[in-house]
Amino acid sequence: PRQERCFRALCCKGPPPPRPEYDVVCIGLTGAGKTSLLSRLCSEGSDGIGPTTGFSIKAVPFPNAILNVKELGGADNIKKYWSRYYQGSQGVVFVLDSASSDEDLEAARNELHSALQHPQLCTLPFLILANHQDKPAARAPNQVTYAMLINSILCPSKRN
Repeated sequence: PRQERCFRALCCKGPPPPRPEYDVVCIGLTGAGKTSLLSRLCSEGSDGIGPTTGFSIKAVPFPNAILNVKELGGADNIKKYWSRYYQGSQGVVFVLDSASSDEDLEAARNELHSALQHPQLCTLPFLILANHQDKPAARAPNQVTYAMLINSILCPSKRN
């Protein structure tokens, strides 16, 4: 009888309502931490993570939605193909290494500005994630904002 009550309770509730799904593209230079970020969001281990060759797709579950994240490798020989994977994206996650060299930060800034101006991405929501904040050389958020010239591209009327 107890098992019957449990079964009846389960079968009569029906399936849970579907969560909306959103397609997001995740970009950034090699070593910025894109794969580690997604592994962490998916509660996977981060041991043995290496550079992404090509791209990978992960479904990242949240209580109210699922993000289908297409992570694009950041190596120079892969970056030139990023735009081929932009179609259908509904948002962008740009990951940068906040502890990187000035030269690498400049390269990241150039890639960010290209993405912000790309016809398939320019109207989409962007999340810019300054990763590696736990490293001693990490720049503070206001330093990253300044280094990436974010205000000048997002708010052209506020240029100094």
